[in-house]
Amino acid sequence: MASHNAEMTLIPGVFIIFLTVIFGGNAVAIKLALTGMGPLTTAGLRFALAAVAIACWAHFTGRCFRIQPGQAFQLLVVSIAFTIQLCLFYLGLERTYASRGALISNLLPFFVLFLSHRFIPGERITWKKMAGIGMGFIGVAFMLTGAQGFSGSLRSGDLIVLAAVVVWSCNVVYTKRIINDYSPFHLVLYPMIFSVPVFLSTGFLWDGRMIFDMNLTVVGAYVYQSLISAAFGFVAWSTMLKRYGASTLHSFVFIMPIAGVVFSGLVLSEPITPNLIVAMAFIAAGILTIHISPKRPAFAFLLGRGL
Repeated sequence: MASHNAEMTLIPGVFIIFLTVIFGGNAVAIKLALTGMGPLTTAGLRFALAAVAIACWAHFTGRCFRIQPGQAFQLLVVSIAFTIQLCLFYLGLERTYASRGALISNLLPFFVLFLSHRFIPGERITWKKMAGIGMGFIGVAFMLTGAQGFSGSLRSGDLIVLAAVVVWSCNVVYTKRIINDYSPFHLVLYPMIFSVPVFLSTGFLWDGRMIFDMNLTVVGAYVYQSLISAAFGFVAWSTMLKRYGASTLHSFVFIMPIAGVVFSGLVLSEPITPNLIVAMAFIAAGILTIHISPKRPAFAFLLGRGL
């Protein structure tokens, strides 16, 4: 990102906090939607609506939908990884608490740092970043070690969400290598379009009942995921990223796991245990340690924000 990014003031700062809170509440919205729809059906319907909204925004703002020769294979790789990561995330979240899923998903920056160190030229892990990584994984260890010990506290959904984060991290690093050749919305819209028929067809085969209780809560959660988090979130985050730069936006990312835990307790009445609070504090501190006052701009995980 160029050095002429605008200076952050109060109102844009409040708006970015608002965006991070929106993203932090996404796991809660997914859990609510799963009370009336199968997990794969939920994902398919969500990204169908989000893709339409983003395509309309791109059309009315004059974005070019055309890709360059040779980019189809790269987009296919991104799309397959996107589909796998979201499939795992939805299936995992069905089997664990939203608060735990939100905290585990916030391991993404730590995994990306490890992979970037190996696969992205010039991306090196410093002692400061190592400290942040350590805080993040200590936080997850606290969360998974409950009163019953590690084996008693661990849920099958936790491992599935963790697998989703690993795939997601690989996808982010691959995207970092190719993003300069694309408009950012290409790397969001086309994977969504690819994933929708996959999610809906697998939902028809494996969800049991695709839709079984379409009440106002489920519809509201569906709209939140599709239009507010995925569509509005992407457009707003991209706009703020262009204006203020990735370094500035990343200093707010630590709010996401906090919002996820708070919303899980308030909306879903999930237990907020001392271990969960400690985990949230360590993960937020780790993210903040990694991204506070960076020496050079960072990649802002466009593919992941709002998903």
